[in-house]
Amino acid sequence: MKEEYKVAGMTCASCAISIESYLKPQEGVIDVAVNYPNQSVTISYDENIIPLETIGNKVKEIGFKLILGTKEDTKKEFEALEEKRLATLKKKLIFAAIFSVPIFIMSMFLMGKIPYENWIMMALALPVLFYSGAEFYTIAWKRLKNFSTNMDTLVALSTGIAFLFSVFNTVNPQYFLSKGLVPHVYFESAVIIITLILLGRFFEEKAKSKTSSAIKKLMGLKPKKVTAIRNGEEKVISYDEILKGELIILKPGDKIPVDGKVKKGTSFIDESMISGEPIPVEKVKGSKVFAGTINQKGSLRIIATKIGDETLLSQIIRLVEEAQSSKPAIQKLADKIAGIFVPIVIGLAIVTFVLWYFLGPDPSITYALLTPITVLIIACPCALGLATPTALMVGIGKGAQQGILIKDAQALETAYKIDTLILDKTGTITEGKPKVTDLIWNKNTVSTELEKVVFAIESESEHPIAEAIVAHLKTIDTESVPIDSFTSITGLGAEATFKNELYRIGNESLMVQKEITIPTQLSTKANSLKSEAKTVVYVAHKNTVVGIIAVADKVKETTLAAIQKLQQMGIEIHMLTGDNEQTAKAIANKVGIKNYQANVMPADKGAFVKQLQAEGKVVAMAGDGINDSHALAQADVGIAMGSGTDIAMESAGITLMHSDLKQISKAIQLSKATMKTIKQNLFWAFIYNLIAIPIAAGALYPINGFLLNPMIAGAAMSMSSISVLSNSLRLKNKNIN
Repeated sequence: MKEEYKVAGMTCASCAISIESYLKPQEGVIDVAVNYPNQSVTISYDENIIPLETIGNKVKEIGFKLILGTKEDTKKEFEALEEKRLATLKKKLIFAAIFSVPIFIMSMFLMGKIPYENWIMMALALPVLFYSGAEFYTIAWKRLKNFSTNMDTLVALSTGIAFLFSVFNTVNPQYFLSKGLVPHVYFESAVIIITLILLGRFFEEKAKSKTSSAIKKLMGLKPKKVTAIRNGEEKVISYDEILKGELIILKPGDKIPVDGKVKKGTSFIDESMISGEPIPVEKVKGSKVFAGTINQKGSLRIIATKIGDETLLSQIIRLVEEAQSSKPAIQKLADKIAGIFVPIVIGLAIVTFVLWYFLGPDPSITYALLTPITVLIIACPCALGLATPTALMVGIGKGAQQGILIKDAQALETAYKIDTLILDKTGTITEGKPKVTDLIWNKNTVSTELEKVVFAIESESEHPIAEAIVAHLKTIDTESVPIDSFTSITGLGAEATFKNELYRIGNESLMVQKEITIPTQLSTKANSLKSEAKTVVYVAHKNTVVGIIAVADKVKETTLAAIQKLQQMGIEIHMLTGDNEQTAKAIANKVGIKNYQANVMPADKGAFVKQLQAEGKVVAMAGDGINDSHALAQADVGIAMGSGTDIAMESAGITLMHSDLKQISKAIQLSKATMKTIKQNLFWAFIYNLIAIPIAAGALYPINGFLLNPMIAGAAMSMSSISVLSNSLRLKNKNIN
């Protein structure tokens, strides 16, 4: 079983690593992936070996809460817990600030001027440490019991040592005085560090909620109340009460709650959140409508065909959540570093203590205590842990808002490296729906009467080409006539009689078999149309062809420009199709693709992807059908057209909701911008620690006597996390074209 659950209580990236490393060795647990910014964990487990309740208890043992229940319930509980946590954090921050400011003023400006100053500062520091900072010590203790560490361990150690040292000097100042040393106290360091870290954590929590705003926006597209018809009467019900097959009334401005079919009415619907297409789409009886879109004008009555988690909107939300939970290779590297970082820092702090104690100037014990405190505070790996996931969350959310659904973070990491793109023809380059392109009658023929006969005959056929002809004749308001008889001729066409005269409609083979004459003018025109990859249908009256109809799968309007742009980006493009050579060549020439293959079987597409990969190319495959699923899964980046099959979308890492090839270059640019942001974040997180830790340990002291104040270290640590979050949020405003 594989499920995602919300986790309460995570305060830094090390918490995510603690949960993963604690759960993974448990018998029955197959895999664990924690998303720290999203505060969730995806667990694969065998419920026959380890029940979910046991997993929940294991998580509780190390200080976190796994929120169990239905998806909707857990989300509500988690949101309530998060709101409560933010409110508590704010209260603790204000409380800490109120008590810390007097301590800071006394220690900085009034030292030696107030009687019993150390005792007063100790009394003021107690509530800061044991109320505002209590969670640092509680969590650090729980970690210690399980031989693990996190950022709270660093804070607890640094402030705890500073406080205990100060208490010792307040209660028993004679100890150091008898040795000729001044008994310094560092209450201000302990409380200001706690206050600054709480301040940083408060801003961090606020910023994290912004990175998942895309999901919240998508979820906000679900209406709370819906008007349905029950027992013949209009009734307002809640979203959760909608039943499949129910008749729902939509008024102008209503958000559509379900996927359904229009039963009655005409209107225009804004589908931009689903497809990215800004122009509202007309809906008439029989049209499909989707949850999350907005009714613009007119009233509709729709039948709910998919409700709740079955709707396209719910699938989109699920895909985005899965993508935000998945980890690319770069994140796994950052996790490994963050996992060993805290123990290394504690080791460095111990080394710093030893060096200062034995080699430092007098009072060496004071220096030996202060410098490790500064090292512990400034080395927090929070910025490192936030660098990748926050950028991914913003990038994936931005893609979702533009109709680019990224299912797998690895796809986003790889997309900018693509140098070869394989395109399926039907439904990807072309519209995937055959349409009549040419209707040519012999010059001596009365076309109006013949069109009515063709309409009547083709209406009897179920062939896709016949459907295309009927659809075309409907658009020019052709009326049907009652035909006397109809006979379908398999593989060739059909024949029928009207007013006792024989008509035949079919391919060239039918005309040859029945020895029907094709006038030279129409024959020449037919050959010309075939060279353009069009299928030609002949219409014969008695023994003479009187007209030809050309049917073709039209190239999408945006395909040529999209391919030209991708080629300008240096990407080599191939086209694969199961169609014949003539059609493949004509389409490839039309859209400017030099490399194409015709008569390709589904398995051959996957093999071709493998072949290119063996040549060292980074291959993307774009397609829309079940026959493309193998190649989509095999490619380094699979790109599914949103109009395609569910299987194709499941196989691909990226889905283009608008089915427009222009979206591919956008996805590549989004990938490039996201990876650039991740690299910037990692650089600043690493450079900060590389420079700050030696300075905190006192590396500059032998040169210029400089020692970093622990309070400044606390502020700098918080700023590093906030700067990483701010840099990630900049991606939201990045222009992706």
